[in-house]
Amino acid sequence: QVQLVESGGGLVQAGGSLRLSCAASGRTSNVLYMDWFRQAPGKEREFVAAIGWSFGTTYYADSVKGRFTISRDKAKNTVYLQMNSLKSEDTAVYYCAGSRDGRLRAPSGMDYWGKGTLVTVSS
Repeated sequence: QVQLVESGGGLVQAGGSLRLSCAASGRTSNVLYMDWFRQAPGKEREFVAAIGWSFGTTYYADSVKGRFTISRDKAKNTVYLQMNSLKSEDTAVYYCAGSRDGRLRAPSGMDYWGKGTLVTVSS
């Protein structure tokens, strides 16, 4: 089993920045890709960004390209999401997730989930 714990959420003004962290523990050798998802009130959970654990290949949702950067520190078993130029529409609970095969960038393709961290962007 793999445990994921997010941190770094909070309240920020529009145009500001935040960095989220996701610390992984347990059988992390099972994880091929680490993803970030988000869920705004009344909306479905949506894909934000992903990174391949071994080679660092990255993917981004169109809505965050050029503003968010996903990275990982293999020595610390931690994935980061640097969020810049934040907008009010980025307000959501952000979830870290891990997948064993990395084939599907959707909630149904994830095998492990954190409990989420709230990001609130004030306009």
